Amino acid sequence: MSKPTVQDPSPQINVITHRPSRLFILLAGFFVANALVAELIGVKIFALEDTLGMASWNFNLFGEIGALQFSAGVLLWPIVFIMTDLLNEYYGRRGVKVLSFLTAGLIIYAFAMIYAAIQLAPADWWVTQSERLGVPDSQAAFLVTFGQGLFIIVGSLTAFLVAQLTDVFVFQRIKRSTGEKKLWLRATGSTLVSQLVDSFVVLFVAFKLGPELFGGLNEPWPWSRILAVATVQYIFKFTVAIVMTPVIYWAHDLIDRYLGEETADAMKAAAADNEKK
Repeated sequence: MSKPTVQDPSPQINVITHRPSRLFILLAGFFVANALVAELIGVKIFALEDTLGMASWNFNLFGEIGALQFSAGVLLWPIVFIMTDLLNEYYGRRGVKVLSFLTAGLIIYAFAMIYAAIQLAPADWWVTQSERLGVPDSQAAFLVTFGQGLFIIVGSLTAFLVAQLTDVFVFQRIKRSTGEKKLWLRATGSTLVSQLVDSFVVLFVAFKLGPELFGGLNEPWPWSRILAVATVQYIFKFTVAIVMTPVIYWAHDLIDRYLGEETADAMKAAAADNEKK
């Protein structure tokens, strides 16, 4: 009895040398790293006026008196803007959705590991060394720096996912209407809509909904404060999106030349076709 013939497997793509695959790995790496770093440094709130050596504005917005204060996570906002647009353009809604959910899972994993690290008893020499460096309670410093509140984590993750899904939806709808023309409109327009959602959702969940439903050490923020802080942060993101528009064109041109015009056009067409399915 003769052995059944085994057909040759179909050619496999080498992700190391295949340029579209290498591009996806590069964009995905920056995308995930950006989100993780933003979560970690986001606990620091900085005053923009003091940072720039300016006098405090002390503006009155929705009845709230305050200065221009932001989470340090906004430092990574330009990278968010560029990465999301590039993933949308070349890999479509599926690429962004896969990375968004993967990133959310990795953020949860990171905070689980951080929580486990907080529970570890500090070594005596580490405490002593920290005291010599001017940190009287190293364990408390570690907790304050990395131990974000549950509501902040939930609010941040919720806002991240909702904003990303909103961004890709608006981006593809604009592209369907304009085709390959008006790159600035689909890139900036989708960003302005998604970040309007992001700016309000994170504050609402973290500082309004969470404390009201489950209580906690902090009192729920009044609507006036949520509106004031969210508006200031959105104006900042709006401004950055406009300023970064030329960079988007430069990045697209760089990628088109890296992939080759034929491959780049095919990837964009495939991304658009997948959106129609």
